[in-house]
Amino acid sequence: MSAVVTEPSTAPVAAPAPAQAAPAPRSRLRRAVLGIAYAASLLGTLLLGFGAFLFTLSGFQEEHYQATVHRSFANDLAGAVAPTGSAPDGDPVAVLDIGAIGLRDAVVVEGTTARDLMRGPGHRRDTALPGQSGAAVLFGRRTAFGGPFAHLGALRPGDHIQVTTGQGRFSYVVDGAGTGSRPFHDAATNLLVLATADGSWIPTDTVLVDAHLEGTPVPNPGGRPAVVPADKALVGQPDAVAPLQLWTLALVAAVVLTVLGVFRWRRSATWLALTPVLLALLWAVYENAAALLPNLY
Repeated sequence: MSAVVTEPSTAPVAAPAPAQAAPAPRSRLRRAVLGIAYAASLLGTLLLGFGAFLFTLSGFQEEHYQATVHRSFANDLAGAVAPTGSAPDGDPVAVLDIGAIGLRDAVVVEGTTARDLMRGPGHRRDTALPGQSGAAVLFGRRTAFGGPFAHLGALRPGDHIQVTTGQGRFSYVVDGAGTGSRPFHDAATNLLVLATADGSWIPTDTVLVDAHLEGTPVPNPGGRPAVVPADKALVGQPDAVAPLQLWTLALVAAVVLTVLGVFRWRRSATWLALTPVLLALLWAVYENAAALLPNLY
């Protein structure tokens, strides 16, 4: 009887899982390009928003301030309590009318820093007030924040300028115009000098208009403070850097909070709650960025 030899059964061996392929260099490059494109789009959107703020929205801010302060300053003039000497920075000190360029009832504030001129024309604090003996200097923006002095260069000799202060209403007659590099040399003693930026996109010079006072000047009490660097023409406000950084950090934090809320909370409720916050923070960022630009822009 022959023995039957049985072969041992063997279980099928599972094939090893194929190793996961490393990301192709082309895929990594695509992600990098998309990241750069998103960042560039975001930066471009922010810059477009800043342009819209400077050339459009900032004018509404200046207009709102002018409308608000005009009522209170009219009461000060009527009550004979408007300042006639040195005044706190940013306080109203005069009302300016230049009919030849369509500027009417513009409230002039004390100071000529970039922040001061966001409110309207500014009086350079180391000069006399309009109507007083000596030279009074007023700065005004050409483009941003309403551009009250946008058409200053259109003034011609003989045009009239009216200024009202706590000491009365005064009339000036334009004598001539010049620039910061080639000023008009006016022989008059009691002057009003109006200054703004030139017409270039990046201003490098100032437009100056000289006018002489008609009639007798009122007393100048003196006691004027020394001018600070930020009061000079075509300079920004360096102390706006720190607030700009803080507002930017707050905006970034609000954006992160919004993204988290969209994914973890109700999307509509998140946008409804945080959109006003985002807009307010963005406005603060733009306003402080604008303060770094030349004050006459």
